Amino acid sequence: MHIAYTKLKDNKSRPTQGNTTDNNQLSIRFKAYYTVCNKYSKEITAIQKYLPGWVPPYPAV
Repeated sequence: MHIAYTKLKDNKSRPTQGNTTDNNQLSIRFKAYYTVCNKYSKEITAIQKYLPGWVPPYPAV
C-alpha cells in the first residue's frame, strides 16, 4: 500500500500532461484500495502472521 501511495504522491507533484480522466480514475482506485485495506485491516494482520510483509495487491491500471 505504501508503494501505491508513493506513486500517487509522485504523480501529483509533477505537472500533468496526460488525460485528467486517467488521473481521476487512478485517484478513485487508490481511494477504494485504501478504504478496503482499512475495512479489512484485522484480516490483513491475521494473514501477515503467516506471510510477513504480505499486502493486498493493488488493482491493475
